[in-house]
Amino acid sequence: MMEKMKMHSPNLTQENIRKIMELFPNCVTEVKIKDEGGRMKDEKQPSETSAFSPHPSSLKLAVDFDQLRQELSEAIVEGPQERYHLNWPGKREALLTANAPIAKTLRPCREESVDYDTTQNLFIEGDNLDALKLLQETYLGKVKMIYIDPPYNTGNDFIYEDDFAENSEEFLQRSNQKDAEGNRLVANTEANGRFHSDWLSMIYPRLKLARNLLKDDGVIFISIDDGEVHNLRKVCDEVFGADRFIATFVWKSRLNKDNRSMNGASKDHEHIICYGKLIRGSERDQSQYKNPDKDPRGDWASANMVGLATADRRPNLHYDLVNPETGINYGCPKMGWRYEPNTMKRLMSDSRILWPESPDGRPRRKAFVDEIESAFTGFSTIIGEKCFTKDGTANIESLFGDRVMDFPKPVALIEEIIEQGSSTNNDVILDFFAGSATTAHAVMQLNAEDGGNRKFIMVQLPEPCDEKSEAFKAGYPTIADISKERIRRAGIKIIEGKCHEGWNKDIGFRVLKVDSSNMADVYYTPDAINQQQLSLFTDNIKPDRHPEDLLFQVLLDWGVELTLLIRKELIQGKSVFFVNQPPYDLIACFDTGVNEELVKELARFEPVRVVFRDTGFASDAVKINVEQIFKQMSPNTDVKTI
Repeated sequence: MMEKMKMHSPNLTQENIRKIMELFPNCVTEVKIKDEGGRMKDEKQPSETSAFSPHPSSLKLAVDFDQLRQELSEAIVEGPQERYHLNWPGKREALLTANAPIAKTLRPCREESVDYDTTQNLFIEGDNLDALKLLQETYLGKVKMIYIDPPYNTGNDFIYEDDFAENSEEFLQRSNQKDAEGNRLVANTEANGRFHSDWLSMIYPRLKLARNLLKDDGVIFISIDDGEVHNLRKVCDEVFGADRFIATFVWKSRLNKDNRSMNGASKDHEHIICYGKLIRGSERDQSQYKNPDKDPRGDWASANMVGLATADRRPNLHYDLVNPETGINYGCPKMGWRYEPNTMKRLMSDSRILWPESPDGRPRRKAFVDEIESAFTGFSTIIGEKCFTKDGTANIESLFGDRVMDFPKPVALIEEIIEQGSSTNNDVILDFFAGSATTAHAVMQLNAEDGGNRKFIMVQLPEPCDEKSEAFKAGYPTIADISKERIRRAGIKIIEGKCHEGWNKDIGFRVLKVDSSNMADVYYTPDAINQQQLSLFTDNIKPDRHPEDLLFQVLLDWGVELTLLIRKELIQGKSVFFVNQPPYDLIACFDTGVNEELVKELARFEPVRVVFRDTGFASDAVKINVEQIFKQMSPNTDVKTI
C-alpha cells in the first residue's frame, strides 16, 4: 500500500528523543499511548493511529530520565541539584509549545505576490510561531542570517499571547486549526504579575525553532532595548549556548537628546545581540584546527556530516555514501547526511571528505578555519555614525509619502548588519518579526549595490492597524499589508536607480499565508469515524482548497524548497504540477480519474518524488499498480498519496 504523507509539522519532541537514542539506547523506551479517557490504545488496531503518533502504532518513544542522568554523571545521581540556570513561570509550557506539531499549512496567494513564478523570495503572512514550525522541514540548516526586531515589552507593545495554560493535548487539538481566536494579541502591561515571564515565554519557543534553521556558520541578530536585554542574553545563552555569543552591538539610535525620561537619562541607544550557530572567533576555537596533510587551503578541523532529519522528513538526505577511490560503503546514519547527493559529490571532488579506514567509521568533512571564522571584519560594536531612527522614518515616508509605520529601523542599519553577517552568494536571510519589512528592503538594496544573490524570507502577523492611524486611512488594514506594499514600492525604486551589472534584479516575493490544514479532520483522526459514516468521507480534502494549496502542503511535508519553479501542464486531460527543472524534484497530480496510462507517462520523467490524491485513481486496481509501475520504470522515485 502506498504511503500517505503526514501533512503536519514535525514532532520535534520525538525527533529529539531519537537523537538521544542514538547516543544512549538504554535510556529510551517505548510506552503505550493513552486515549482521552486514560485507557491504553490497542496497537493492533490501525484505526487507532493518529497523525501525531511517531510511527504507525500505538507506541511512542519516551526517555528514562533517571537512567539518562546517571549516564551523564560521574557520581551517583540522588535527586535535583542546585545549579545556575534560567527559569520563569511558564517555561515548561513554552518548551512544549516549541516542540508540539501543528496541522497547518501555507497557502499561496498569487494576486498579492510579485513575480510569483520566478522570484526566490518569500513573504509569509501569519503567526511566526506557526510559520517557524512549518519551515522546519524545508529550511533546516539553510538560513545564513536571521535578523529580528521583536516587541520590546515596554508595557504598550503587543506580544503574541500563546496560551500556556492549556495542556499539550489541548494544544494539539487547537493547533489542528479549529481556530476561533483570530489574532492572539494582548497588551502586556507592567501591572501583569508575569510581565517578564510572558515576554520570555513568547520569545523562547521562537528562538528554539529559529536555531534549527540556521546553517552551521549562521548568525542571528536581535534588536532589543534596556527592558529585556538582560533576559534576552540569558535565554540566548540557553538556546544557542553561552560560548556562541559573538557581541552586543550598541546602536546610537537618537541624534538629539531625549528629555522625556523621568530619571533624567537620555536613552539614545538600543542593543543588537548577536549569536552564532558554532563557536566562532575564539582562541579555543582556532586551537581545534590543524593542518596534518599540509593542505594549501589552510588549517582545518574535522566536522560532523550526520544529518538532523529522519528519512520520512528528508528522503533526499538518506543514501549510502561510498568512497569512490576505495569502494568502501559507509552506509547511511539513522538521521541521514547533512548534504544532498550533488553537494556531497562536490565535497568529494574538492577533497573535503575525511574517509575512515574501516567501513564502520563515519566520514567527516574538512572545515577550513577561514570558513568557520566570524565573517566580521573589524566590525565595531558601536554603530551610529550613519543612521538613526529618524532615517528609518524617512525611508518609509519616501516610499509612502506619509508615516505609515512608527519607529521602523533604518535601511542603512540593516544593510550594514547583512553585509557583515552574510556573503553575496545565495544566502537566505530570515526576519520573522518583519514589521514594515525593512529587512527585505535592505536585502534588495544591498544586492543591487554589490551584485549579490541574497534571498529573503519575511514573516509577519496580519496585526490590525489602529483605525485612527495614517496607515489605516491610507488603505492598509494590517501591518502585513504595509510590509508587502513596502517591498513592492522599494523594489520599483531600487530598479529605477543605479544597479550592479551582475545583479539578477529579483525584487519579487511569493506570498504564502498560514492557514488551517488542507486536510479534513478525518485525515488526522480516522479512529473518530465509524463504518456507517465512511460514505460521508470519501474525500479527505477540504472542499474550499485548490490544487496549488495541496501542492504547497506537500512541498512543506516533503521538505522541498518553496521558491522552486512551478509549472502546470495538462497531460491526458489532467492537471500536473512539475516542480523545478528535470530531473524534477516533485511531480504532483491531484485530479481524479488517474489511470495507468497517465501514471506511466509521469514515470518516464523519473522524478525524485511523485504524489497523487488518495481518492484520485480511476479504480482500486490502478491504485494498487502505481507503485509497481514506478518500480519498473523509475525505481528511485518516492511515491506517496495525500
